[in-house]
Amino acid sequence: MKIRLYQEVDQAALLTVWYRAAAIAHCFLPANYFQQERSDIVDLYLPMAETWVYEHQGEVVGFISLLGQTVGGFFVDPEMQDKGVGRSLMDHAVQLRGALNVEVFEQNEIGRRFYSRYGFVPVSSSHHNATGQPLILMKFVPRR
Repeated sequence: MKIRLYQEVDQAALLTVWYRAAAIAHCFLPANYFQQERSDIVDLYLPMAETWVYEHQGEVVGFISLLGQTVGGFFVDPEMQDKGVGRSLMDHAVQLRGALNVEVFEQNEIGRRFYSRYGFVPVSSSHHNATGQPLILMKFVPRR
């Protein structure tokens, strides 16, 4: 098990992890949203983010993408959830950045539960432009 910087060769595995996790956590979103989001991940998000992958037995099973102190993407393969992968990735991001913020869909109970357990607190709400879904902005400030 190791965390390392994303490489272009990881793209297919990262997209598989993203889709498997997002299809469950974001089941309230329309199917066409996932098609557009997949393209945006490849064309927009990965090129502009600092992405770290979690590798288990030579396979990418999770990732976190950072845009400054914002968590832009954070997904763990459903088969590897509740095994410390997400916590390890988030710990790594906190080591790199310290305080973090993330926007999470209000209906994403899996994500909201993880962030709350980790120590993120809700600070405001808004709406996702592409879907109109309510979002919650959460912040994490490490204790000194």
